[in-house]
Amino acid sequence: MADTSPKGPFKLVTVNTAPERAKRLIGRMVEALKDKYTIIHAANCETIEQVAPTVTELQPDVLFCASMWTTEEATKIQETAKRLRPGIKTYAIPHGLQVERGPDAIVEHLLQKVPGLLDSIEQ
Repeated sequence: MADTSPKGPFKLVTVNTAPERAKRLIGRMVEALKDKYTIIHAANCETIEQVAPTVTELQPDVLFCASMWTTEEATKIQETAKRLRPGIKTYAIPHGLQVERGPDAIVEHLLQKVPGLLDSIEQ
């Protein structure tokens, strides 16, 4: 019999200057994926400076950069996370997506990207 229980749990940290929006959008994503994955939104960093201590403390499996960060900022955030937590999976939502297409577009985008990301994590 196939194992139908969700994969995980995966600990997720977001980097978003609007923590309530991050919580709401990630909540929608978690709900939509709950049959396949158990995702715990462990923390949100509102600044780039919060990334290092948060990753060091929580040792998350996944880190998402919100769409307000420039490519350079997102790269810095991801490099910091990878240096402190080898094996972490990081993802930067395309810059400007929230502004251009709104919150529903963010959720749709994540629903397309996240399963492949989570499936690549060794458990």
